[in-house]
Amino acid sequence: MHSKNPFFLTFVYTLTTLIMVATIYLYIDRFGYSPTNFILSSMVGLFFATMLGYLLIAYIVERQKALDDALLHITKETLHELNIPLATIQANSAMIAKSNPDAKTLKRLGRIDEASKRLKRLYIELSYSIKKEIATVEKEPFELKNLLRERVETLMELGRNPITLHEPLELVLYLDKIGFEKVIDNILHNAMKYSDKESPIDIFLKNKRVHIVDRGIGIDESQMVAIFERYFQATNTYEGKGIGLAIVKSYCDRYGIGIDIKSVKNLGTTVILDLKAVCFSASNAQ
Repeated sequence: MHSKNPFFLTFVYTLTTLIMVATIYLYIDRFGYSPTNFILSSMVGLFFATMLGYLLIAYIVERQKALDDALLHITKETLHELNIPLATIQANSAMIAKSNPDAKTLKRLGRIDEASKRLKRLYIELSYSIKKEIATVEKEPFELKNLLRERVETLMELGRNPITLHEPLELVLYLDKIGFEKVIDNILHNAMKYSDKESPIDIFLKNKRVHIVDRGIGIDESQMVAIFERYFQATNTYEGKGIGLAIVKSYCDRYGIGIDIKSVKNLGTTVILDLKAVCFSASNAQ
């Protein structure tokens, strides 16, 4: 990690500066001072200092790249090995379910299936988080409607708020898909957390803007300026770390997604994601 270490970079800068100064001093000491000698010695010193600095930093960056590549390789192998037993559990669970088991066994198989789905999701998110830290996550085209349906179906299994998707939701996005799923999940989790269990949540699309509307406790106007700050929580009554909206804002800023939050205390909150900048087209896929 030397390439990111400010002390190391300071050392390289100081060393190259000293080399340049020493070159100027030795040149002038030998040939005498004159404007021409000063300029020539400065140019020679700058050349050698630049070359040394470049070689040092290039060496460190190359070593760091090799370490990152090795870590990525090990991570991929480890994640692959984790995926094998998970796939085995799912396959065998499906085979048992086809053998006409009794109701009690079916109920147990249902629990195994739900647990394996959660593990699969954690596997995908772990893989995504590691890849994001080491390499660039590739964009891909996907249907907004399909993604929203999948995330809503998953959250509805928690047995909490009814979530309604209002058609039409026809829009193709070109984004880091898993990252966008995490954005939707964070927004919906907040909507559910700060609402009664029976309180409905609505999702609709208008002018390429996704609106997620809840009827929860809302946010006081004086707190709105701090909602995207890490660890901010509107109230300490509910469990959470206060990092959800900070993650959402960071992702939106990275991809140029506009985000607007409108809230009224005791009436509810609306989160609006402006997706115009990330709509799929032939040009941005190249």
